[in-house]
Amino acid sequence: MKTSQSASLKVKHLKIKIQGGSFVKLNGSQILIECLKEQGVDTVFGYPGGAVLQIYDELYKASDKITHVLTAHEQGAAHAADAYSRVSGKVGVCIATSGPGATNLVTGIATAYMDSIPMIAITGNVGVPLLGKDSFQEIDITGVTRSITKHNYIVKQVEDLAYTIREAFLIAKTGRPGPVLIDIPKDVTIKETDFELLKNLDDFRSDSLKPEEELVESDINDAVAMIKDAQKPFIYMGGGIIISGAEKELLEFAEKIDAPVSNTLMGAGAFPQDHPLSTGLVGMHGGVASNEGIMKCDLLIAIGARFSDRVTSSIKEFAKAAKIIHIDIDPAEIDKNVPITLSIISDAKKVLAALNSRLPVLSHPEWIARVEKWKTKHTIKHSISGVLNGKDIIESIDTLTNGEAIITTEVGQHQMWAAQFFCYRYPRTFISSGGLGTMGFGTGASIGASFAAPNKHIVQIAGDGSFRMNSNELSTIQYYNLPIIIVILNNSVLGMVRQWQNLFYDQRYSQTVLDRGPDFVKLAESYFVDGYRATNIKEFEEIFALALSKNQPAVIDCVIDKDDKVLPMVAPGTPINQLIIE
Repeated sequence: MKTSQSASLKVKHLKIKIQGGSFVKLNGSQILIECLKEQGVDTVFGYPGGAVLQIYDELYKASDKITHVLTAHEQGAAHAADAYSRVSGKVGVCIATSGPGATNLVTGIATAYMDSIPMIAITGNVGVPLLGKDSFQEIDITGVTRSITKHNYIVKQVEDLAYTIREAFLIAKTGRPGPVLIDIPKDVTIKETDFELLKNLDDFRSDSLKPEEELVESDINDAVAMIKDAQKPFIYMGGGIIISGAEKELLEFAEKIDAPVSNTLMGAGAFPQDHPLSTGLVGMHGGVASNEGIMKCDLLIAIGARFSDRVTSSIKEFAKAAKIIHIDIDPAEIDKNVPITLSIISDAKKVLAALNSRLPVLSHPEWIARVEKWKTKHTIKHSISGVLNGKDIIESIDTLTNGEAIITTEVGQHQMWAAQFFCYRYPRTFISSGGLGTMGFGTGASIGASFAAPNKHIVQIAGDGSFRMNSNELSTIQYYNLPIIIVILNNSVLGMVRQWQNLFYDQRYSQTVLDRGPDFVKLAESYFVDGYRATNIKEFEEIFALALSKNQPAVIDCVIDKDDKVLPMVAPGTPINQLIIE
């Protein structure tokens, strides 16, 4: 995803691009609220401050139309907006004031950027005459976020504001999605101008967006020919399937060509993992069948995935015996990490529909049987102690929620266990920081997920190291009475870093032992949230069932062994089928 320069757009675009409608006199904050309503925004996450006082005054007046969720910290607001988007498929929105408020959004914006999540971050700034003068709480937030936004703006004239907001939403959700930041100086929120109401969102057009590339017929024909010729086809799919809403097309495609399907972390749920063709997670902590399948196939079909280092490990060895078809909407990803035989640059849903319409039903019984053997080839010991471990906890959550929960995670061992042992059958049910690997993501994300899907079970899987980073958001969860169950896999260490130290650093555990507070049960209770502790699987199942039945916020502190490891594992730089399994 390429980053655009910040922009202050000219008012002439407003008159040229919008046809029809009527004019009213509004100030900048009122224009912002009207544009949010126009875009269908009904929930925003944020934290007020001096530079956004006018905006918050208008939010107060519009509280019957837009719900504002006050988080404990701006980072929590960014993660909540991100997860709201991941679960709902809409554009998430967060708001922060100038200076430190704006910079507190940065980690959340970067998280959304790396995972291609459509999000609008609105920041206040000092008045235009004070810009560049080191004014109180001034920061060049467009400069700070230039490399982690799909596009960003500073709006210096109120006449430009409506056009900017409308274009920002269009950019955020068009093509490969991503976060867009709009920085609004305080005087722009106060000044008035004529605002033209849109009769229809389709009336708005932007010169900044290139028209979508048409499918090249010869590419589709070449892909069909390659798929027909393959004896050992294998599908490697990622979050692009979910973004494009191509789950049904993928299922039809896989069944039609009789090919196994592996998923990246971001692709979990795009293909039902209880389907016989599913091989589950691929890459550093992927299963034997997924990793062997990629290395032994003769045709690798990559769809909506970007060949990240956590999937490929050794580029030289990765799928070296296979031809590769890469289907992706972003041309920047083609040949970026892995040499491609055939690329199709377009929306995954459109490409799969075209392929499905041209392909006959194919069968590869010997190849499928070989993959099935890999699924059961190795017995992996997931726990040293055998008392309470990540695998048993995650599998119990799957069983007790009938696989219907939305899982949010922090980052670390618990994240990988959540990816490995919950059976994801539906899209938008695994909400995790994949590209950036943001510790502290999960609690804010669980808030956004809860507002996006109020009738679903939201279960946050956390490690003790990650959870303490943003545990302040328990106050938000309690205040809004969100029935989120936070399950802390507490091994009193930074588990994944310790695992690396154990395997590759001669057990030199430098600064990874967390022999300090808090007591998570007491911490939860201090926020008026139910707190529990489990030391064996029977206790956990009883507590989790109770928490589900009460349908209110809960924290379950699960005491696990500090030396339990995430397995399989691929050592960095080695072929992905050279798995550490014990």
